[in-house]
Amino acid sequence: MPDLSATTELLRLLGDPTRVRLLALLGREELTVAEITDVTQLAQSRVSTHLGKLREAGLVKDRRDGASSFYALNRGAMPEEARRVWALLEQTTEDPLIEQDRERVREVVRARAGGASWADSVAGRMERHYSPGRTWEASLRGLLGLLSLGDVLDVASGDGALAELVAPRCRTMTCLDASETVLEAARGRLGHLDNVRFARGDMHELPFEEASFDQVMLMNCLTFARSPARAIAEAARVLRPGGALAGVTLKTHRHEVAAATYSHVRFGFDPRELRAMLEAEGLVVDACDVTSREKRPPHFEAISIHARRPAAPAPKKPRRRAES
Repeated sequence: MPDLSATTELLRLLGDPTRVRLLALLGREELTVAEITDVTQLAQSRVSTHLGKLREAGLVKDRRDGASSFYALNRGAMPEEARRVWALLEQTTEDPLIEQDRERVREVVRARAGGASWADSVAGRMERHYSPGRTWEASLRGLLGLLSLGDVLDVASGDGALAELVAPRCRTMTCLDASETVLEAARGRLGHLDNVRFARGDMHELPFEEASFDQVMLMNCLTFARSPARAIAEAARVLRPGGALAGVTLKTHRHEVAAATYSHVRFGFDPRELRAMLEAEGLVVDACDVTSREKRPPHFEAISIHARRPAAPAPKKPRRRAES
């Protein structure tokens, strides 16, 4: 008979609704991680974490079949105490979500029997699923190959994590930050690149001449600005005619603890307010909208900013004098 510690740990393991849901599903059908995520609509990382804990406790088993791993309830070798607790839960638990999973799993099994490929099985939900080498970082690094940038300014660049991605596609990359500590970290990260330079300065008073850059990055820096309008005005000032501004910031929220934790002085922005600031500086705004919402609470929403300074008008050609 297990001691108090082991019993408490088992109850903690089975006290999670998601793990109970997975056990109920795997008690019906042997499934891969991709199939489980398809049925439950849970993130793949979350499914994998829960499966790892259930397998470690002996409640779930797995087997390899080629490149795939299949998971199932470990009925034959489940620890006795866990078997008794799970039998009680299985008999007494009724929930619409579990019933919905049972309906969906039939479709997944039919698709498997029909020889559907991985891409077929996740069509329309591909961004929720992992496949080898298909991460957001790898995809972004590949897509950057489509860019050919000029002189770029990264405002409030921090330790250069984003500049590192963009720098190989720039003529020059300038990392500006008010903190010497993070600039030193950026030098350690990017100092080996000949086209990267570093400057200490304030986003409200950029230490550069007008029209110095082809592109300006305002990535997650406006929530730190004492005067966002002034920071935007400065970014617009140093843009060359035809130059582009790209940025990301938070939509307005009410989470004071998060703001204090990350030293934000602004609780985000209303997209219309932000668009007005950009347009007030003569920029053409191509996008200033919420483009993503975080899956984890408190579900922060992010605004993407794409704006540009109009190209200088072409000089007027002198009129020819009419022949007499």
